[in-house]
Amino acid sequence: MSYFGNFEAAEKIYTEIDRKDLAIDLRVRLGDWFRVVQLIKSGGGGDDKLLDRSWKEIGDYYFDRQRWSQAVTYYSQGRNVEKLIECYYILEDYENLEKQISSINESPRLLKNVANKFVSVGMCEQAVSAFIKAGDVKSAVDICVKLNQWNLAIELAEIHNFKEIEGLLSKYANHLLQSDKKLEAVELYKKANLCQLSAQLLFELAEDAVKQGKPPMLIKKIYVLGALEVERYHNLTRVVKGTNGNATAALDGLLTEDVKNVMNTRFLDNAWRGAEAYHFYLLAQRQLYTGNFLGAVQTALHLREYEDMINPKIIFSLLALLSLHSKSYGVCSKAFIKLEFLEEPDGTSTCEDLAMSILSQYPPIDSQINEVPCAGCGQLLDDRETYCSHCHLNFPTCIASGRPIMETIHFMCQVCKHRAIGSEISGMMCCPLCHTIL
Repeated sequence: MSYFGNFEAAEKIYTEIDRKDLAIDLRVRLGDWFRVVQLIKSGGGGDDKLLDRSWKEIGDYYFDRQRWSQAVTYYSQGRNVEKLIECYYILEDYENLEKQISSINESPRLLKNVANKFVSVGMCEQAVSAFIKAGDVKSAVDICVKLNQWNLAIELAEIHNFKEIEGLLSKYANHLLQSDKKLEAVELYKKANLCQLSAQLLFELAEDAVKQGKPPMLIKKIYVLGALEVERYHNLTRVVKGTNGNATAALDGLLTEDVKNVMNTRFLDNAWRGAEAYHFYLLAQRQLYTGNFLGAVQTALHLREYEDMINPKIIFSLLALLSLHSKSYGVCSKAFIKLEFLEEPDGTSTCEDLAMSILSQYPPIDSQINEVPCAGCGQLLDDRETYCSHCHLNFPTCIASGRPIMETIHFMCQVCKHRAIGSEISGMMCCPLCHTIL
């Protein structure tokens, strides 16, 4: 019957003589896969392997005719992952395409195929999952870089101990800096423990904030963050070389720190200078508004040491204002003299006129001077002085009040190493300068 092309009759005869295997074989040779599936499901012949092949062939039938959704149905039944990947990609069904990653076992070729398809549509995380499962960490990192997913690239490099992480960090940092994303670059350097670079960027940000006229509190916070990074840099450098717990290793750590230093020494040696300047600047104004005029003058006098950090005109204008309120006309006179010197030579003399109008009524003498004995030699000193000319003793400045610390017993912050008078800092929850919780 088959010879004469009467396939239906031939199949019927095979079925009647209980030879469904021959009927299935006939349909396989004819390529009638729909009928093959029917015969297998009716029992009596075929196996799972042949059934899977039948589903694939039916799927191919719809695939060739661009009927992708119907092809998916049959490829799914035949567990043909490779063809399912193609269909889902064509259908833009990326959710189901991602699910195929978990169903692929020990087939790096298929996993890389899936990864490349996700890359082609910019889906980085899914592509990385496929590459990682395929054991190709380098490709996963490269794709993150290509798609500008730098955070993910750094994370992968750290988790999988990627050897080229330093080059990757450099590329990412350059990318962020070119995009004017300095804060993101700071976070990157902090994550990589490149504290000297993160500190340098923070100091640059602080200087930019000063030029842009940002609020002093914000500027102080940026300087504090930079200083904290410098402290972390010192600690990490010493710890790396001092892990053996002996003096030689610790000394070696200090020498290595000096040799490998790439930072501006102005900031490395005086990391807290910017934070101090804006701290005292803010403290003086706070004391002014609370009515502590003498304390405000005392604090503002310290600002004369920070003319490289704060505009001198701002410093001496504040000092003149505070000393006027506290009736410290001697200080006020000196502040006006400095302001006259700083004025532009354009013929006008606003400061001189203002100084004459004030000091013509009040003699340039401080109305209230408190004297205290020097802690070293007992010599009486102006309580605003931070240096004893008799015994050459320097007094640290209290970060809570701006007063010189004459007491031998006082508070010192364990983080910023700055000092404060015990009675002034009592009741405070954190360090006034670095804001570390006490």
